[in-house]
Amino acid sequence: MIAGVAAVAALAVLAVKPGAGGTVPHPEPRPGVTAERVLPPSLLPSTPGAAEAYAAARSAPRVLDGLYCHCDCSKHFGHRSLLTCFESDHGGRCDICMGEAMLATQFASQGSSLEDIRRAIDRRFGS
Repeated sequence: MIAGVAAVAALAVLAVKPGAGGTVPHPEPRPGVTAERVLPPSLLPSTPGAAEAYAAARSAPRVLDGLYCHCDCSKHFGHRSLLTCFESDHGGRCDICMGEAMLATQFASQGSSLEDIRRAIDRRFGS
């Protein structure tokens, strides 16, 4: 019985998302990154909030390129950063992606550093 409990506890530790009590592997923004690959308005999904989230991604590509996306799309879809989510329709179909983009650009517009934005994103979405 003790071995069974220990095995379950070990699996629970392995299943914890990055950021749950620790830090996540935020990527460093690529030098010269732009929003050129972010989907244009004509190709966006009609999901509520999508247009605003893609506009946010276009307005701060360097910030979004330095953020880990807490929907874990890096593991499931090979996304490099939050910016990558908005290079397809994924960003407009995922509440986490849209929420992170909106929060990140809000903080960026207020002059917050990338480190401060990362901490805010992790606190809000990294549970």
